[in-house]
Amino acid sequence: MPDTTIITGIAIALFDIGVAVHALTHKRDPRSALGWCAACLFIPLAGGIAYLIFGMNRVQARARLVRRRPVAEPTPDNSTSSLIDGPLAPLERLSNALQAWPLVPGNRVEPLFGGERAFPAMLAAIEAARERVYLSTYIFDARHSGARFIEALSDARQRGVDVRVLIDGIGEKYSWPRARKVLGKADVPVRLFGPPTLLPPSIHINLRNHRKILVTDGRTGFAGGMNIGDRQLLRQASGKTGSRDLHFQFDGPVAAQLETVFLNDWHEATGEPHPDPSTPAAPLPGGSPCRVLTDGPGVDLDKLTHVITGAVSLARHRVAVMTPYFLPPRELVGALIAAALRGVAVDILLPGENNLPIVHWASRNGLWELLQRGVRVWYQPPPFDHSKLLLIDDHFALVGSANLDPRSLRLNFELAVEIHGGPVVAEAAAHVDERLALADPVTLPQIAGRSLPVHIRDAVAWLFSPYL
Repeated sequence: MPDTTIITGIAIALFDIGVAVHALTHKRDPRSALGWCAACLFIPLAGGIAYLIFGMNRVQARARLVRRRPVAEPTPDNSTSSLIDGPLAPLERLSNALQAWPLVPGNRVEPLFGGERAFPAMLAAIEAARERVYLSTYIFDARHSGARFIEALSDARQRGVDVRVLIDGIGEKYSWPRARKVLGKADVPVRLFGPPTLLPPSIHINLRNHRKILVTDGRTGFAGGMNIGDRQLLRQASGKTGSRDLHFQFDGPVAAQLETVFLNDWHEATGEPHPDPSTPAAPLPGGSPCRVLTDGPGVDLDKLTHVITGAVSLARHRVAVMTPYFLPPRELVGALIAAALRGVAVDILLPGENNLPIVHWASRNGLWELLQRGVRVWYQPPPFDHSKLLLIDDHFALVGSANLDPRSLRLNFELAVEIHGGPVVAEAAAHVDERLALADPVTLPQIAGRSLPVHIRDAVAWLFSPYL
């Protein structure tokens, strides 16, 4: 009878070799492929298991299953007439090639600085709704501010409005009591996107729905970086200091695009049928051309990275980036450096104190490369700023839910909105200037002058940046 030890050893070796071959043939980054192959071959069994849990890209495979697109979307088309003239015209063509929806004119866009402005506007839209209220969020804290939303949603439901709430299955665990249960008691239809389950086994931290969408009657929409809860208020009910954030209200035809994204996500999370999307509203006089961009694993992978890199490459005078988490892909780093070397003023505004210290450490490890080529980096004073904004030449803004890190750009389902011109871009530029005036510059001597223990800590954190 064969020795069980030998059989076990052969089985483990075959397993490790098979996993290493999978890493070799599926990883797009040679450094990642080499690292996982080494782990599988030199750390028997444990290396292979680690790859299956953390390295194997089940994200794209599962994403292909869930991205069924039940709501009809137009086919990307570069032949449509252009709405944009001048240096940024190629950006419209780039987005046309990537995204199904066209750039639509006539959208009135209002920036909402902080939950103090965003929440009343969102509640007013819910209270005014007569047909539909669709809300998607990553985190929904049912207390205080969240309780006001639950009351407004329940009231809308009672007057016959089609109300649907979608909460991410991991994001819901950031608060207690669980909003799903409180909403259910208030007779508000609520579902979870990708909740972790033991049977059938589905325990993963990727494929998160990080989008923040509120659409009412297909005419008014909200999108940006804000979750639902007191943490979006500078002064919380508990007396603690919250975070700064930025949200946007959209009135006009682009709201129908936001609604379509929600309906697709709802179907993917539930499998339930849903009504046809609303007919787009008529363009409003003096409104801005806008377009929704979806990004995420599967069919939408890297769309946002392409658009951001293309926009930076077209800048002639100014690039401003506000983001809480800054671990950009290499192509974006190259575009930012190239813009600075061309004489474009490139400013990166980051929080001086981050709610995720390890991300702050990892981010700081890569700043030297930008600083030595003329990119200006700034740390904003507390409280923590969660805003996400890209500004190009004070003529183009990209807003939404995505951070500039691998999790947002490759592992989450995200949403952004292009805004071309109009008063809102000028307001966003003024907001950036206001924050710059209060921020402290980060200098190359400061980065180079870190002590050896701090330098090592930052570098180790940076090694894990693909997973942060």
